[in-house]
Amino acid sequence: MRRNFVKLALKNGGKLKSLVLPTNITNGTGLFNPSVFIDNNGDILVNIRHCQYLFYHSEKKIYEHQWGPLLYMNPENDITLTTTNYLCKLTEDLEIDEIMKIDTSKLDVKPIWQFVGLEDVRLFRWDGILYGSGVRRDTTTNGQGRMELSTLEYDKHGARETHRWRIPAPGQDDTYCEKNWMPILDMPYHFVKWSSPLEIVKVDPLKRTCEIVIQKTQTIPYYYRGGSQVIKLGKYYIALPHIVFLFRSEADKKDAVYQQGFLVWDEEWNLVRHTPPFSFMGADVEFCCGMAEYKENVLITFGYQDNAAFILSVSVGVCVGVTVSVGVCVIVSVGVLEGVVVGETDGVGVGVSVSVGVFVGVSEGVFDGV
Repeated sequence: MRRNFVKLALKNGGKLKSLVLPTNITNGTGLFNPSVFIDNNGDILVNIRHCQYLFYHSEKKIYEHQWGPLLYMNPENDITLTTTNYLCKLTEDLEIDEIMKIDTSKLDVKPIWQFVGLEDVRLFRWDGILYGSGVRRDTTTNGQGRMELSTLEYDKHGARETHRWRIPAPGQDDTYCEKNWMPILDMPYHFVKWSSPLEIVKVDPLKRTCEIVIQKTQTIPYYYRGGSQVIKLGKYYIALPHIVFLFRSEADKKDAVYQQGFLVWDEEWNLVRHTPPFSFMGADVEFCCGMAEYKENVLITFGYQDNAAFILSVSVGVCVGVTVSVGVCVIVSVGVLEGVVVGETDGVGVGVSVSVGVFVGVSEGVFDGV
């Protein structure tokens, strides 16, 4: 099921910008999985992940390489998958205005596995502290993955990591890989660890603990994992996690399709609505690491094919298919609408209900025909 969300957004007044770093930084290799965050002073911050490889995927299931449809092309003298993160400031027009390589030298140790660095960082503030959180897999010889919580600072001299904590998995801390936990912006030190079924953990950087605080079995036909931060609009929590469809290629090699969908919870963390999985721009490998409310819009950042980074500005209404007349989408700000129930229009938004200016639902038909 391939639904092009970007096309829907642009059709209804959205804006898409590519996030490109100079080639003297990247040597033309991969930029992907950016994370957007609106800082307290109004700065539009984006963390952009750079990795020193090129990624090839056989999108149309043709021209598969002898090693499989998923192929990483590394420099001949470096077969690691090494991540470097760049903290960027954007203009209001979503152009990159300032680029700061995050200096991690104070805390770095020699890696002992081939995936190096903090991967898929999400940006956020808790208790006034700017954090970046992602998975690190270079501290054990078998690549065990754990989420890390890093404190970050930035000023006219650049950006730097000042503290780092490797978060244990809840319970016995005996899982192999923990990744893609979604920070809940208005609940300090809480992450959505799993989306479906829902599992929320609370971490304590002082006591160095992690415990499960909320678990809910929510019956939906999709096994959503993690993705963006969890933002709050009105009385509802919204996230954009991903789902992976794994299968074998014609040559019996591993293949996968990554898609994503919106999830909406109420304040008691009951799942109110969900969308079916969709694509941003029609590729098989896409991934979202960031979402933020900005003025009357939502900013969404995502990676495309591990080779490109994008930021999408879209009205809150488009995110959930809110329409009031044929082909017209509402730009919804919190508190604008009250008790509106919208019917079927133009095959874009079907059966969406809105309360107190915030969406609570979206049907299977939202992306059909796009």
